[in-house]
Amino acid sequence: MSYNPMDTFTTYALDAGLTALPPHLPMLLTSLAFFTFVHLIVAPLVSYAFFPDTYGKMGRRVRNNWCIHVVSQAHVSLVIPLALGCLNLEALDRDRAFGWEEDKVGRLIAVSSGYLIWDTVDVIVNFVNIGFVMHSLVCLAIYLGSFKPLLAYYVAWCLPWEASTFFLNIHWFLDKTNHTGSNFQLINGLFLLVTFFVVRLVYGGMYVSYQFAHTLYQVRHQVLLAYIFIYGGGNVVLQGLNWLWFGNMIEAIRKRFSGDATDKTHTSNGIAPK
Repeated sequence: MSYNPMDTFTTYALDAGLTALPPHLPMLLTSLAFFTFVHLIVAPLVSYAFFPDTYGKMGRRVRNNWCIHVVSQAHVSLVIPLALGCLNLEALDRDRAFGWEEDKVGRLIAVSSGYLIWDTVDVIVNFVNIGFVMHSLVCLAIYLGSFKPLLAYYVAWCLPWEASTFFLNIHWFLDKTNHTGSNFQLINGLFLLVTFFVVRLVYGGMYVSYQFAHTLYQVRHQVLLAYIFIYGGGNVVLQGLNWLWFGNMIEAIRKRFSGDATDKTHTSNGIAPK
């Protein structure tokens, strides 16, 4: 009998209690392979073709950051439309704690989980600070845990937070292509701050995160204590990082348009400045 590695992954998933994951393993692994391919092959080739002077003169670390932002932009462009198509699904709305929808939500979580595995490996290998590692690990744990299934309802409602990442990536590319302090960067910076504040801090922090915590509290006696710590603690960590990064972005943008553009905003995965 020939060996099928998918059987091994399925066994691990079931042993971990992720009963909804096996049907979506092919999509998750495809997603991981796709974003890795974009990072290592597509982004360098396209960047050399369209930005030969800028990309060609970068050091290895900055080139890697450039490619990371390309991957991040690809992820945002893909998952936000998928997430919007998963809002208000009746199967999940009936049971926000344990509800599951096999087609749209399963695919959405698999795609984002593949991206988060890639992102987690990258922020560890190309370590910058513990904040990025914590963000990736918390998101990955919560998204994979959704295959239990647990709180899958909130995945679709959380992913629109990534709308701000679209403008953050553009902001970073403008820095690297000698457009720091330009009118385009000013306009994009305003969109970045407004979008980040609205989708991450107001919509995400004051509405979705509250509903998330409330649902988790309601089922606290039905899930393992470890899940309470991972989901509840992770929610607090993510919101704390959002407020920290928002302050950093305000300061970075202020410096760009006050004559001090020496403090370049870098990011590890398009989510926040470093």
